[in-house]
Amino acid sequence: MLVHFPIALIAVGFVADFASLVFKKEACLSKTGFYLLIAGTLSAILALLTGLFFTSEMSGSAGEIQETHELFAWVTLGLLIVTALIRLFLTVKKREKSNLKWIAFVLYALASVSVSITGFYGGTLVYNYMMPL
Repeated sequence: MLVHFPIALIAVGFVADFASLVFKKEACLSKTGFYLLIAGTLSAILALLTGLFFTSEMSGSAGEIQETHELFAWVTLGLLIVTALIRLFLTVKKREKSNLKWIAFVLYALASVSVSITGFYGGTLVYNYMMPL
């Protein structure tokens, strides 16, 4: 169940960040996006660790899907860590209005896409290879 937290936290956090750009006067949306990014990054670390320690290796086509799933999990985590570090820097230095926020926003968008792709491959593994209907 732990693996669902990064998907939800990152998706909702990105939507909040996007909404903060549309509704410029709503500072609470940007803070919501920031806090959900931090929580999503921490939950992604835990989810990746559980995958590494509690998932057995697969072979054949399931193994290929598992490798793709792991690759996107690492990409997602890398994007989230870099984005979180940039946002932390901007928040601590009180420079939320700098142009660096746009780099963080693009990375957050890429992380949202990447976590969705990771979830898709994870769901494929569960529904097509571990739980045949």
